[in-house]
Amino acid sequence: MKEKTILKLKLNTDPRWVDIASKNIEDILVDHAYCEQKAASTGISLIVKYPEKTRLVDELTLLVAEEWSHFERVLEELRKRGHQLGRPRRDEYVVQLMTHVRKGGARERQLMDQLLVSALIEARSCERFKLLWKHIPDPELSQFYYELMVSEAGHFVSYVDLAKEYCDPKEVDTRLQELLKIEGDIVTSLPVRDDRMH
Repeated sequence: MKEKTILKLKLNTDPRWVDIASKNIEDILVDHAYCEQKAASTGISLIVKYPEKTRLVDELTLLVAEEWSHFERVLEELRKRGHQLGRPRRDEYVVQLMTHVRKGGARERQLMDQLLVSALIEARSCERFKLLWKHIPDPELSQFYYELMVSEAGHFVSYVDLAKEYCDPKEVDTRLQELLKIEGDIVTSLPVRDDRMH
């Protein structure tokens, strides 16, 4: 998978992340489980907020079901290894990205920002899953993250396509480039942690 082409990320993950993450897999799996739960919750929130947008409702209904199935699969991986779900953690990466969803103004502009921020979270998750797939020493988890990597790439594309369905595609492309720059700056500013997926 060529992240620069498909996911358009401006910055690759620090290569140290996969080394330290693979040595602390319990915390990574716990954080990952909550990422999947939050992704499902985000899809539900968008459906509730924009119920009149039929394509959005239909596509996000499928996405929510898939994200929840991922949550269940991560739980299974935790329990196989004798671990519990544990407490949720504050995802500083997502918190910072969400501050760039513009408030007020046209409803469609806010929807565009919400969809594009969701797309970027999926893109970064996909990139991290690829690192785990390629480098984690556990072959079962490696296959698990390969499957999820493919799925998250599809979610990125779905969110961007939905933004272009409801907003001017040129405006979407311009805003996506702005948010990609912001996303890269956020990743640069955050410490490399062994207990976070992002």
